Amino acid sequence: MGKKTGFILVVFTLHLCITFALSENYSETLPFSPKQHVVTNLHFFFHDTLSGPDPSAVLIAKPHLTSSSPTPFGILVAIDDPLTLGPDPKSDQIGNARGMYVSSGKHVPTLTMYVDFGFTSGLFNGSSFTVFSRNTIAEKKRELAVVGGRGRFRMATGVALLNTYSVNLTNGDAIVEYNVTLYHY
Repeated sequence: MGKKTGFILVVFTLHLCITFALSENYSETLPFSPKQHVVTNLHFFFHDTLSGPDPSAVLIAKPHLTSSSPTPFGILVAIDDPLTLGPDPKSDQIGNARGMYVSSGKHVPTLTMYVDFGFTSGLFNGSSFTVFSRNTIAEKKRELAVVGGRGRFRMATGVALLNTYSVNLTNGDAIVEYNVTLYHY
């Protein structure tokens, strides 16, 4: 590198440093005043229906190797499952669970779920919380992580405790009881 090029590089570097040092920020720092967390406990039933003329869960993708696997490894399912107050599918619907799950257990039946649980009636109408977690469906009781929320559940964290109420091993239809504890503002 020549002396002239080196000199230009040094001057340019100094110019950048001075420019950044003297420039103004494009944001304003405000004082933080934390709000009090609110704890909400929810109880409802999730109806995942893969069979019949009007399923609430549909297969989006299935890899070729799934037919030789002991689990449905690799399948991707889109859901719009009803949430009800009781285990009977005809009980009052309070919302729906929309999202996807992938069968992510090669040897053990496991789902990785990304689901938004939205409420369409009652005190939490228009609010939702989001789960992104592993669901080991072979276990009767399990828990999922709550990673966010909107509306009355803005910035929610928490845990959803699941209990399989019933499952049809022939067609995959399931009813799952959810007990959810949310921490939000």
